[in-house]
Amino acid sequence: MAAHRKPRKRLAGGHRARTAATIALAGAATATAFDGTGHAEPELTPAQVKAKVDKLYQEAEVATEKYNGAKEKAEAARRRLSSLQDQAARRAERLNAERDSLGSIAAAQYRRGAFSPALQLALSDDPDRYLDGASLAERAEHRQTTTVSSVREQLRELEQLRGAARVEVASLASRQAELERHKKTVTNKLDAARRLLARLTAEERARFAQDGTGTDRASRDATAARDGLTAPGGAVAAPDSRAASAVSYAYSKLGSPYVWGATGPDAFDCSGLVQAAYRSAGVSLPRTTYAQIGAGRRVTRSELLPGDLVFFYSGISHVGIYVGNGQMVHAPNPSAPVRVTPIDEMPFAGATRVV
Repeated sequence: MAAHRKPRKRLAGGHRARTAATIALAGAATATAFDGTGHAEPELTPAQVKAKVDKLYQEAEVATEKYNGAKEKAEAARRRLSSLQDQAARRAERLNAERDSLGSIAAAQYRRGAFSPALQLALSDDPDRYLDGASLAERAEHRQTTTVSSVREQLRELEQLRGAARVEVASLASRQAELERHKKTVTNKLDAARRLLARLTAEERARFAQDGTGTDRASRDATAARDGLTAPGGAVAAPDSRAASAVSYAYSKLGSPYVWGATGPDAFDCSGLVQAAYRSAGVSLPRTTYAQIGAGRRVTRSELLPGDLVFFYSGISHVGIYVGNGQMVHAPNPSAPVRVTPIDEMPFAGATRVV
């Protein structure tokens, strides 16, 4: 009887195990469907892929500009820290020199002994000479007092410098952590965009990279823009020589790859191209789009002239250099190099003329 019952228990246990495994698998499948990590993703049309990739690129660009801003602040904190450390080192050298001076004075006093001025006058063979010497000693004592006061002041200032340096160390650490957060956001967005693009055929990816303009049309746009900008004698018809130089630089970089965080000379992100173009003209611009829009005089769309900075999206996350004829040179995204495109391709947010 016992031998007959044991197989039934094993069968029952096996049935329960199979049932539990089935429930677990079903639960896992349900959870996967809810959290969006399943492999059975819906098929997307090329147009849907493009829309999703465009959105990811725009979100990555927002994070890129935040990264650029955090990097700029981190570099400024690093420079301030270095300056404070240099000042503290120089102050410490001066302090040590004055401490050495005080040590010499103390040693000399010890060797002379601590006679009171009245007793020294009483024992002196030449009171007049003693009084002259006492006057000299008084002046020396005044210098000693001044040195002591200076040492105290230097100690106070040195401690202030060290305190300021500690603040900058904390600020730098915070900026570096912020950099890592924004870097992670950018790379995650770009990786997601690459995975989506991998679903397309080579022909579909090529069409997406051209973004509806095509290489031939982009070339024609660039030629037309140059023709519209060129005045007799070959000078660029921009408001001033700096704007003309910036436009010329931007044209010289057509075809350069987009690399987030890059400021040239061979690769750029959108604000990096603008900064490099005006740097070539001797103008220092801030690093980020949201700072660049405040770096000049705001102008309306109808007032645009070659060299003006044109900004896009509500968060001011993209920028290009206006070149005339409704066109701009800009660094679009990792799927497209620096090129000429219409400013109507993105939601216009404002414009600035660098002054």
